[in-house]
Amino acid sequence: MRAAVQHETGQDTLDVLDDVEAVGFGPGKVRMQVRATGLCHSDLSAMSGVLPQPAPFVPGHEGAGEILDVGDGVTALSPGDRVLMCWLPACGACPSCKRGQSHLCLAGFMNAGTPNFKRPGGDVFGFAGTGTFAEEVVVPAHCAVPIPDDVPYDIAALIGCGVTTGLGAAVNTAKVEAGSSVAVIGCGGVGISVIQGARACGAAHITAVDPVPARREAALRFGATEALAPDALADAKAKVTSGEGYDYVFEVVGKSATARTAYETTRRGGTLCIVGAGALDDTFQVNMFELFLDEKRILPSLYGGGDVLRSYERAIALWRAGRIDLGGLITHRVRLDDINDALDQMRTGTSLRTCIEL
Repeated sequence: MRAAVQHETGQDTLDVLDDVEAVGFGPGKVRMQVRATGLCHSDLSAMSGVLPQPAPFVPGHEGAGEILDVGDGVTALSPGDRVLMCWLPACGACPSCKRGQSHLCLAGFMNAGTPNFKRPGGDVFGFAGTGTFAEEVVVPAHCAVPIPDDVPYDIAALIGCGVTTGLGAAVNTAKVEAGSSVAVIGCGGVGISVIQGARACGAAHITAVDPVPARREAALRFGATEALAPDALADAKAKVTSGEGYDYVFEVVGKSATARTAYETTRRGGTLCIVGAGALDDTFQVNMFELFLDEKRILPSLYGGGDVLRSYERAIALWRAGRIDLGGLITHRVRLDDINDALDQMRTGTSLRTCIEL
């Protein structure tokens, strides 16, 4: 089959090859045909080495498609079922799952150390244990979540990561209150989903911050009250909050510098929510006096910070009701052969989400 492969960490481009085979099918597994997959910034971070990922590997973790075959012991899925890919499934039995924090289950990460594919030259991994930049993939059955017939594959793919991450940060992790003030730093696909989540929660004022004009324009379309470049944030803080700071600030970049800016933009007693995935060697620092005196809540949010299956259902319900716009997030559609053009669009900030159709 065909798949996009990165041979070594740090390469800027992917090779679309036709000699890749999905491996590992057996008891408890399913074989899935990928129909659509989103290009997430986490894929770029894995390619560059910001996020740890063994190579060679097939990027992609935000996908949807159709079940082709099921292994022994799989009873909840059948060939022909329409599903989305859950890259961080819950096992249901570990301490995190038993505490009701299934999004912190590490079972899904265990899949990342086992090759999902092979080529004549050897094993190939799948990013985050999946690898959706491929025509087919074999994954544990609990990674494939059935979707209703009225949810298109491209919409389902976005729900599989970016939308769930952004909406959940506002709804589950920060628990944005009605009438509050919100700032969102970083307005790609996940940041726009944070904006939509804050709006759905009833935020009175949402300031969107991004250096790319196209993303600022998009933020306004999706519910931001104002959109500005990073150097205008201090003035906005003074104008909107009388200098006190925002009730909620979301960092959706994944860098310590923007996290520090977000901290300083949060009011005393307010909430800083870290959504961006950053590097192991990038350290965010807060001194002990300000930590004590300001009583700001610092809340990281992994994959939306709540039960993933419930978050999928909520996103679909809000989309059906017209409360959030998911189709508008897809600003580019490409075939697998054009994957490197899509990577360039993501790097320059000219796309919110590129949908790769397989």
